[in-house]
This record gives sequence, structure tokens and C-alpha cells, in this order.
Amino acid sequence: MQVPETMTVVEAREAGGSDVLRTAERPVPSPGPGQALLRVAAAGVNFIETYQRSGAYPVEYPAVLGSEAAGTVVAVGEGVEDVRVGDRVTTASAVGSYAEYCLAPADHLIPVPEGLSLATACAASLQGLTAHYLMTSVYPVREGDEVLIHAGAGGVGQIAIQMLKRRGARVFTTASTPQKRELALSAGADEAFGYEGFADRVREATGGRGVAAVFDGVGRTTFEESLASLAPRGTMALFGAASGPVPPFDPQELNRRGSLVLTRPSLAHFLATAEERAWRAADVFGPLADGDLAVSVTEYPLARAADSQDALTSRSTTGKIVLTP
Repeated sequence: MQVPETMTVVEAREAGGSDVLRTAERPVPSPGPGQALLRVAAAGVNFIETYQRSGAYPVEYPAVLGSEAAGTVVAVGEGVEDVRVGDRVTTASAVGSYAEYCLAPADHLIPVPEGLSLATACAASLQGLTAHYLMTSVYPVREGDEVLIHAGAGGVGQIAIQMLKRRGARVFTTASTPQKRELALSAGADEAFGYEGFADRVREATGGRGVAAVFDGVGRTTFEESLASLAPRGTMALFGAASGPVPPFDPQELNRRGSLVLTRPSLAHFLATAEERAWRAADVFGPLADGDLAVSVTEYPLARAADSQDALTSRSTTGKIVLTP
């Protein structure tokens, strides 16, 4: 497969606002041992890239951002045997996916089933696998469990609601506007609340019990009320910080509130083996290819990466944003 010598990328020249993102030309990298080179069809836009761009998470500038990509394998490095040129794949472990081509560890590539678009696969790779590990491993949701997941109209939220309902849970969610709450309800949520006073609403809806688990990717602005939404011995999974990091916290509060469990998981630790990756991928991409799960995708051209990040941070979007070279 013919690979050009140069490619267009979007790089953050320095730490700052979205205006530091600019297109540039760079050499197409060659895959090293254990790596594959992808021709990118879609690159996911996530909050972590806004933190890297702003300097909240330091990186070496100029930096090509992005770790989520779907595309076609165009070259492989030494020792790669399970991936071939021409394979359609997706990954959440790419290096610099805001580009026409990017590298990724070959053993972190997930095959994309026939009939599933690469943009949809990209939209579901990080969010779908995140939803899966939260509800199967961090807190294994059982039929009849009552759970709360924040941002029900977002990328993780919409797919998580569908997956939670498939597991037989009663699902509560939050969203910032009536339109977003309607979207969360259409995904299958039993009830959708605004963020103000949501703990009281959850308590009321559960007869004062509280929920067995809260999946919170919002962080600072929801943390206290998320804890207040839990039943005794409930589990709080803080898996993101869209509103900012949570301030220092006294663990004794967990005892006072009913022997609660608080965890701060990360996807990488739940994709630790090839068997685990295959299991999670099959549970997510199989139903997507069959039409039993759906994801909402908003596409931006690669050159409009700054606009895509602004849309993400302004909370004006629903579902998943991807860049298309």
C-alpha cells in the first residue's frame, strides 16, 4: 500500500487556548518494532486533549494530540504478526491521531467488524470500552440494580445507558438542558435530572435508599452530590474530570456516609491482556455491528480541530466528536 512521505497534522504549538492548534506538515512516521502505521479515517476528540493543549497536563510542544483513532493498517513494524496491511482497526492507544497517519501499538488494535463504519468504531472505542469496564469490572451491575451515570447525552453516557439497560438496571442520569435530558431518555434512561439538586431527586426516586453505584465523569461540580446519591456500601467510580479535578478529600467521609467505596479507574488498566481486550471489544463492537447498540457521532474536518475542542468544552454537543482527515 503506497504511503506518502509527508502528512497533514494538527499540532499545539504551545500551551494555551484552542487558537494554538494549527495544521502543519510532518513526515509520515515509520512503525517501529511492535507498532502499526494507520491511515486515519477518524480521530476521537476527548477532554484529555484539551488539558494537554492548555498545559494542565504538560506535554512537549509542539505536540500532535490524540490517542483515539480508527483507520486502515498501511504498514507494520518488526515482530508484528497478528495485524496485516489492509486491516480495518480502531484503538484508544494511538500516538498523535490528529493527523492523516498515526502510529499505534499493534497489540492494542481492535478489528472493526464488516458493516461498521470506521467513524462509528472510533466513536465507540474509548467511550464504549470505558462504559464496559465500569459496569462489568469496577462495579459489576446486576439485574435490578439502581445506578446513576452523569452526562447522559454525552459519548460515554448514551452508550452506557443502553448497555446498563441491557444488563437489567434501573438507570438515572443527568444532563444540562431539557433537550439533552430528552436525548438521554431516548437512549433508555428511566429518569433524567438537571444537575442542580440531583442527589435529592435520586433519593426521592429510590424511596430514600440511594443508588448502588454512581459513574461520574464530570468531577468537581458533581462529586459531593454523587456521594450523597449513594446507598450504604455503594460504589462511586470517578472516571473523569470534565468540570475540573476534585479537591482533596478526607477518606473518613466514606465511613460516615455508609462505608462507601470510592475508586478512580482508568481504561488502560482494564485492557491489560489480549484476552481482556478481545472480551470487551466483542461486547461493544458486536452489538454495534448488529444494530443492537447505537452511538451518536458528530464529524469535524481535521483542519477544524480547534472548533471541535471548543464545542466539546462548551458542552454544546451531544454524543461523540471525531475528526476526519
